[in-house]
Amino acid sequence: MNSHALDYTALTIAIIGAINWGLIGFFRFDLVAFLFGDMSWLSRIIYAIVGICGLYLITLFGRLDTSR
Repeated sequence: MNSHALDYTALTIAIIGAINWGLIGFFRFDLVAFLFGDMSWLSRIIYAIVGICGLYLITLFGRLDTSR
């Protein structure tokens, strides 16, 4: 998998995570917990993947090309 595909995948997952946080903040509705159970092993894996994607996207700042 090239870095662009990984970037887009991580960005998509982080956006989905951000939408979930928006739902929690505005409506007190946790979509992940609703779909997979409150802190079940599956929901914890999803939260971990979203967190890892967020950490990975920090590297995007160093790779942005400002000459375009």
